[in-house]
Amino acid sequence: MSPADDPTADAGAARRAARRVDPSGKQALFSSPVRAAPDQLATGNQKSGKAALYSTGPRQTGTVIIECSACGTRSRSSLLDLGIRLASISAWLPGRRHSHWMRCPGCDTHTWCRIGWTE
Repeated sequence: MSPADDPTADAGAARRAARRVDPSGKQALFSSPVRAAPDQLATGNQKSGKAALYSTGPRQTGTVIIECSACGTRSRSSLLDLGIRLASISAWLPGRRHSHWMRCPGCDTHTWCRIGWTE
């Protein structure tokens, strides 16, 4: 049997070619990956500019929005964090826009805050 007819010689050459290093990196630049990662971006309304900078993101289960009257920040906080803030030194005066006197998560001072339960 001649070396040209030997099927194991072709397999060995293919393995050596696969192990070969691409010194210029052209293969990495100009070839697509075998399997690309799936797109991780969520569908829906994409905000840009000022709306993206100052938005709190979509509603998440088990969270509330705390809006501070002093610094004006709107922070998304978990219900556990809200409970700890309300259990510490706090007060509630119904009828006001910012009805909870509590520690703001943004500026970390005691001030009047509004809790957005449905936002």
